[in-house]
Amino acid sequence: MATDTPPVSTPSEEAVRAALATVNDPEIHRPITELGMVKSVDIAAGGSVAVGVYLTVSGCPLRDTITREVTEAVSAVEGVTSVSVELDVMSDEQRKELAAALRDGKAEREVPFAKPGSLTRVYAVASGKGGVGKSSVTVNLAAAMAADGLKVGVVDADIYGHSVPRMLGTEARPTQVEDMIMPPSAHGVKVISIGMFTPGNAPVVWRGPMLHRALQQFLADVFWGDLDVLLLDLPPGTGDIAISVAQLVPGAEILVVTTPQQAAAEVAERAGSIAVQTHQKIVGVVENMSGMPCPHCDELVDVFGSGGGERVAEGLTRTTGANVPVLGTIPIDVRLREGGDDGRPIVLTDPESPAGSALRSIAGKLGGRKRGLSGMALGITPRNKF
Repeated sequence: MATDTPPVSTPSEEAVRAALATVNDPEIHRPITELGMVKSVDIAAGGSVAVGVYLTVSGCPLRDTITREVTEAVSAVEGVTSVSVELDVMSDEQRKELAAALRDGKAEREVPFAKPGSLTRVYAVASGKGGVGKSSVTVNLAAAMAADGLKVGVVDADIYGHSVPRMLGTEARPTQVEDMIMPPSAHGVKVISIGMFTPGNAPVVWRGPMLHRALQQFLADVFWGDLDVLLLDLPPGTGDIAISVAQLVPGAEILVVTTPQQAAAEVAERAGSIAVQTHQKIVGVVENMSGMPCPHCDELVDVFGSGGGERVAEGLTRTTGANVPVLGTIPIDVRLREGGDDGRPIVLTDPESPAGSALRSIAGKLGGRKRGLSGMALGITPRNKF
């Protein structure tokens, strides 16, 4: 005796919209329903669903990602037999409304990390001279913190020598919504760099005021969201950018990177001493290239000497009158260099290697401070306020 197959119930619009609420805009990282990006939902009797989605800008580079994720989310709703996605572009008025919503009604050109209530820990990674691996340290610390579950951003503030996008393995371009810039992400890290706005490998030839303006835009016009940690990869020395950071984000703490040799340590100490004039705190010192493990006996070979990090920390402690610790020493590892060239941070590809382990340890200390651990728990003596 034949039995009738029970009819498949038509999905409700409420269920479809609930599914769409699970889809985040890949740049803003908020639900598309919350951002006003869902234009329409049409459901046919047979379970066919047509979804209209607004893109923030024409030619959005992540349009395929949005289409795929909307299709997958709606297809999982019971009763849906097919999904079609039609893309449209927001009007100027809609983009203005979106920008206002993202700013939470706050004034434009405001640096959120400078507000008294900001919960974002800002680290300005500095060095006395170039070639000490400051950018490699910055990128790996950011990737390690992101892998640890923190929301992390990086500002490539080394305008003349920008290299962070390559080290993070991204060639993506930012998307602009009105006066707001949506930063690309790589390895879970949001990143912005002047290299994303210049053609090819063109040099940047700017004077001080333009450098200040660029940094201000990176801090105020980029939509960072609610970050736990923001790292600023500063240019070497104590020039315009270091001064601008102190003005724009006075609460930023300085992380000094040096190598072991005496010449580099002296210059690094000089760079860190700017904290006395800018009234900033020095969170600690990182010694990079602290030795190379012998491939035959594993004994550490001091290629660049030894003790530079300790000398810098001791000198800065005397200069500032506050305890400045050495947060870690990072041995020479060819994989660290290879990862920088290939856009694969060693903390992700070889986390248990000597260099990867050292970087993850430093990241844990810095990230742990954001999660509420005390300085004493991290082996960091509390410092006096300037």
